Amino acid sequence: MHFRYHESPTGPLLLAGDESGLQMLYMDNEGRGYPDESWEAAGRRLDEPCRQLERYFEGRLKRFDLSLAPRGTPFQQRVWQALLQIPYGQTTSYSELAERLGNPKAVRAVGTANGANPISIIIPCHRVIGRDGSLTGYAGGLPRKALLLKLEGVKLQPEQDQLLLI
Repeated sequence: MHFRYHESPTGPLLLAGDESGLQMLYMDNEGRGYPDESWEAAGRRLDEPCRQLERYFEGRLKRFDLSLAPRGTPFQQRVWQALLQIPYGQTTSYSELAERLGNPKAVRAVGTANGANPISIIIPCHRVIGRDGSLTGYAGGLPRKALLLKLEGVKLQPEQDQLLLI
């Protein structure tokens, strides 16, 4: 596994992957995915994900085009694939996502799989919100979720805009 850190408006990002593709993108406060002793510095191997992230944060990239290789259960993989279908600048709820997956009663399982997403931002788990429009749960923290949604042009509720001040 190769890794590198990348600075972003959300703080430092840890990217890791191998020849199969990008496997991880974590924000600094998520408390997971820290480099293992067996990992090697990526050198230039992860330049393309970093270039695309830069363009995303500049507002010039709306859809990532990268080889992704997240590790997870078959159900998690289905949820993460569904997340990739949520268009830039749009949101969906956990219940809508469960319905799209053909199991409307799996709302909690969808939420758990969403929270286990190992490639944040690129697999856009930040685009999933509560049915009432609330910004619920985000491993990177709600202020970062609000920042990402605002960057994509999502109109936040007034109390959610306050999160951006933190």
